[in-house]
Amino acid sequence: MSSPAWPRLAYSAALYALSPLIGWRIWREQVPTYSRLQRLGLRLQPLPPAPRIWLHCASVGEVRAARPLIEGLLAGFPAHSLLLTTMTATGAGQAQALISEHPPADQARLSHRFLPLDFPGASKRFVRCVEPELAILFETELWPNLIHACRQQGVSVAVVNGRLSPRAFKRYQRLRPLMASTLDEISWLAAKSSADAERFNTLGCSTDITRVVGSLKFEIASQNKPLEEGEHLLQAWGERPVWVAGSTRDGEEALLLNAHRQLLNRFPDALLVLVPRHPQRFDAVAKLCQTEGWILSRRSQQQSVAAQTQVYLGDTLGELAMLYAAGRVAFVGGSLVALGGHNILEPAALGRPVLSGSSIENFADVAEPLQAAGTLTLVDTTEALADAVADYFANPERAQRAGQAGRAVIEAHRGALDRTLTGLASLLSC
Repeated sequence: MSSPAWPRLAYSAALYALSPLIGWRIWREQVPTYSRLQRLGLRLQPLPPAPRIWLHCASVGEVRAARPLIEGLLAGFPAHSLLLTTMTATGAGQAQALISEHPPADQARLSHRFLPLDFPGASKRFVRCVEPELAILFETELWPNLIHACRQQGVSVAVVNGRLSPRAFKRYQRLRPLMASTLDEISWLAAKSSADAERFNTLGCSTDITRVVGSLKFEIASQNKPLEEGEHLLQAWGERPVWVAGSTRDGEEALLLNAHRQLLNRFPDALLVLVPRHPQRFDAVAKLCQTEGWILSRRSQQQSVAAQTQVYLGDTLGELAMLYAAGRVAFVGGSLVALGGHNILEPAALGRPVLSGSSIENFADVAEPLQAAGTLTLVDTTEALADAVADYFANPERAQRAGQAGRAVIEAHRGALDRTLTGLASLLSC
């Protein structure tokens, strides 16, 4: 028995009512090489030949996390092309960078477009144009009208690396009729953990199609290149004690600079590499540093790091791994403010000890084994953060052991990719 249509119709009516605000987002998230009409399911430009698999990732972090899956799909289904969609401009940049790193033969099978906004007409146009054999949604990208359009046209829909944090689960519970009708149209759901699977099931996803496969975030590719590039940077900087704060968010930079000021009392030549998550904030963070009197160099302007440089602003895209590798300790942002944290596995895969604020709900499943291994340390204050960085600077052997333990955790948790690809293969005709 099919789910009632009224929750989706009510949702669509709300989207139309909010269309002026949504239109502003279209304008803000523009990339010059893409038509804004892609947001309405129009002007998608020529696509690679069918049969096609469509994979949607929200933004930068999801594209990075999906990279092993992208490689697995290209290798495992050579007869198919792959369309990657994102919601944000930064995600588009990350996708373009990823495509450019592939050989020409794979580039011909891999393309990127913007996801249309979830209006009924835009969703139908998009699915008709793309004609995917399979739609794959990464993590929690549950767009009711897009999913409904897929099922109307006979396209199987899979959710992979499925996750629902306790906070997100509470929000979705308030929309349970809509979520139940949406999840009823899913063909297969690969959850990161049993807790995530249980939350999806509570919202209405059938246990018959739910599988716990583990986290794709543990399926991290070789880090040799960023490690080599990071070492070159460190040598150019004069072997200083360096710590890296990556994916920082609004409100965090001031706290991090405060911690760095405390750190300089013990390590006067310490260097903070500061990498804001969103490019639209690069200039604002640079201004904050200058206003507070820091001696700043900006990577985007190719400014060198002199002996007196105190803060190096990583205001470029696609270089976070290299910058993490250039430090001896990594702090992962989105965690000193209540945003749920960002990918703590990125620096752990590089063999670096990892620090984070206590707001880490989005990565609770991967945080637990890293904490148990001594790789991840949670800090609540700038004083605790400065103390933790100083302790690693003063004890390089301890930092090395923590980093090696993190790599061991990642290796022990591999396997989600093979289980995910096996499940997806059952939804494809070949």
